[in-house]
Amino acid sequence: MTAIRYITQIQFDFGAIRTLADECTRCGIQRPLIVTDPGVKAAGIVQKALDVLADFDVAVFDQTPSNPTEQAVRAAQAVYNAHRADGLIALGGGSSIDCAKGLAIAATHEGPLKTYATIEGGSPKITDRVAPLIAIPTTAGTGSEVARGAIVIVDDGRKLGFHSWHLVPAAAICDPELTVGLPPMLTAATGMDAVAHCMETFMAAPFNPPADGIALDGLARAWANIEKATLDGSNLEARRQMMSASMQGALAFQKGLGCVHSLSHSLGGVNPRLHHGTLNAMFLPAVVRFNAPVDSVQQERKLERMAHAMGLRSAGDVAEAIKDMNARLGLPTGLAAMGVEPGWYERVIKGALADHCHATNPRLATAEEYLAMLEESA
Repeated sequence: MTAIRYITQIQFDFGAIRTLADECTRCGIQRPLIVTDPGVKAAGIVQKALDVLADFDVAVFDQTPSNPTEQAVRAAQAVYNAHRADGLIALGGGSSIDCAKGLAIAATHEGPLKTYATIEGGSPKITDRVAPLIAIPTTAGTGSEVARGAIVIVDDGRKLGFHSWHLVPAAAICDPELTVGLPPMLTAATGMDAVAHCMETFMAAPFNPPADGIALDGLARAWANIEKATLDGSNLEARRQMMSASMQGALAFQKGLGCVHSLSHSLGGVNPRLHHGTLNAMFLPAVVRFNAPVDSVQQERKLERMAHAMGLRSAGDVAEAIKDMNARLGLPTGLAAMGVEPGWYERVIKGALADHCHATNPRLATAEEYLAMLEESA
């Protein structure tokens, strides 16, 4: 049975960060811990939040790695406990928001983090005791500010998903101005993450028409604006459209994702230095081609509808258009250009088959088919 929920309160506007103090009060947070990373702090964005929170007792954890780990969650928890914090403000990209979600669990639940991982049957163990969370994205990519999930590399090296409606932030503050200083390559990589979310959740098997509508509209916004935002980071309208597309992709992917994310989650666990959004961009063309044979069978014409949203002539143009967009944005030409080695493939395939996104792809992939996707994406 399909469960459809849209529950986050979202403040969306240029300068929306000014609502942070009011949102803390609404959420009952008086002693917040800001979870962020060194880059966001160096860009002066943490100070913007502290200025708004002048009347609050605030602590800061600014050591979130590019792919959040259980070790980072523990380090943040030490600061949380020392500060006697009563809530969290995640300020940054998807890594900071996911690190904060991991902390929201760890600070209020017993045992190692893997206990609560989706593939370990841990989702029902995540309760309403989680620490309240406000999320403020500084990239337009993951949409984690409105999502019920987080991805964290646990102590045994696996990159695992954690999913619960209790993890949905109590508030999301989407301020496109916070993305203006994002470098072009990070704008491109995170933007393609948003594109991947919109496309893959639209193709996903479960029945969820509201999610399909949100995803298709998000794809149209992202596709029309990702180059503009990358080439001219000061283009505020392009930044606004990309932040909306990112948010929409995550609102929609409660429906499920597919092989793109199964592969990128797994490969990101093998080498945590690889950027998730860039990996999604590399895998998208191969997965679109893999899904094509079932599109007409299901009578959904999803590839055709995506092609229309992207301004393309036909469904057969979608995969090549993604490759062309990657090239125009200056992203890597394939996995090999990112340093991915064929010797890793066996581990990647094993992880992809076990990933929580595997089962919702419209066409269930075998190990051999995952290998073909890896080779095509190389």
